[in-house]
Amino acid sequence: MVEIIDSGTSEFLEELLIRIREYLASPQELVKHVPAASLQKVIDTNLPLEGLGLENALDDIDQFLKYSVKTNLPGFMNPLWGGFNLSAFAGEVVATLANNSMYTYELSPFATLVEQALIQRMCEIVGFSDGNGTLTTGGSNGNMIGMMCARYHNNPLGQQRGFNGENLVCYVSEESHYSVLMSGNVLGIGSDNIIKVPCDEHGRMRCDKLVEEINRTKMNSEIPFCVIATSGTTVRGAFDPLKAISEICSQHNLWLHVDAAWGGSCLFSAKYRSLMDGIELADSVCWDAHKMMGVPLVCSAFLIKNPEILRKVCSHGNVAHYLFLGEAEEVDLGRISLQCGRRNDALKLFLAWREKGDAGWSRQVENYVKLADYLQSKIEDHPKLEMMSSRVWSNVCLRYFSDDFDSDELNQRLRNRLVKSGKFMISQSKIKGQTILRPVIANPSVSEKTIDELVEEIGKIGDDIVRGIPFLDR
Repeated sequence: MVEIIDSGTSEFLEELLIRIREYLASPQELVKHVPAASLQKVIDTNLPLEGLGLENALDDIDQFLKYSVKTNLPGFMNPLWGGFNLSAFAGEVVATLANNSMYTYELSPFATLVEQALIQRMCEIVGFSDGNGTLTTGGSNGNMIGMMCARYHNNPLGQQRGFNGENLVCYVSEESHYSVLMSGNVLGIGSDNIIKVPCDEHGRMRCDKLVEEINRTKMNSEIPFCVIATSGTTVRGAFDPLKAISEICSQHNLWLHVDAAWGGSCLFSAKYRSLMDGIELADSVCWDAHKMMGVPLVCSAFLIKNPEILRKVCSHGNVAHYLFLGEAEEVDLGRISLQCGRRNDALKLFLAWREKGDAGWSRQVENYVKLADYLQSKIEDHPKLEMMSSRVWSNVCLRYFSDDFDSDELNQRLRNRLVKSGKFMISQSKIKGQTILRPVIANPSVSEKTIDELVEEIGKIGDDIVRGIPFLDR
């Protein structure tokens, strides 16, 4: 029997575990802000001709952790994800240890059944009783697969003969994620044929404008084929009206894909599930578990009501006689995926779900929204802060205002100082052309105390800028 664990390997693993424990336990700065040009001068990224050994790997890990953004800390409220889940972390480590690939049952027997169980449960939650799907690399990939399925639904023969993307038109909210434009680019549809439908004052797609755009497309002898609605927009966290949109899609025979990468987790909550009323009427959905569910990147699901269409879209794999054997046709996941070699992202979600259960996810979602409500109340009570949008989810859009300063410049400088201070990281965006600050609550480490400190820090930095007090960059 080959001996894999020798004394050197065992010692290395022990040292690695020490670093993991220290990373999680030690109080740290959120980020050690160093400009790229400066960081390049102090770290060693040279790739040697002769290997440097395991001891050097530990040194490199120390450097990596030193300069990484500490996304597990409570001050991290920048993107739509954050925090740390121990069971999911364990699943990530073990999946990498096993190093299976997910294209056949033969190579990943347990993980194949786990992924199928996860997809079926998510389909049940969405309302796709006979649905299926696949884990993907994220919402961007899920949106592209949704558009591919819509294209096939419009023209099944195009799978063999090719598609003319110039005449196909897709409709999205003007506040949708940029990945829809990427999908149009990859699939040869073109950005001009991705029509951005105006939104109401709350950031939701206007159905009257959607109908106008569909009719305009038909008058131009072009072909409407797909609507992509958003459940949880990136900036405001708005939810498009799915029931009304589905009725329009039904009338015009259009595929309805829902980008629920951010907002899909509302389906766990009896209190917030209504935000996605009508989701069962969609044709396909993408839903990121690495966002509000807090599973390590990446972990995302694409779900489809009619699995046969996904199987047709991915039928290129049928020629791979060296991979797929007939007796495993119904369980080999490579037949319903665009990828061949694919890592096991199912185990970490499975372990986290078994730990928390549906009820645990529900409590997590509701607590995040409750904390966002608390943050909104603090902003509304603050003399120099104002909300910049209504909200229903855990996105909070605000700005510091002063009669003596240009608001856009002021809030850009404020956010820059806030991030460089090393305690908080929030994002900057625009609503109706105005620069806003956008903290997002999607991190289990965040508490009311964190929010109190954030509001105090934003107010203090804003006051300093207005008074002309210089910032001492560490």
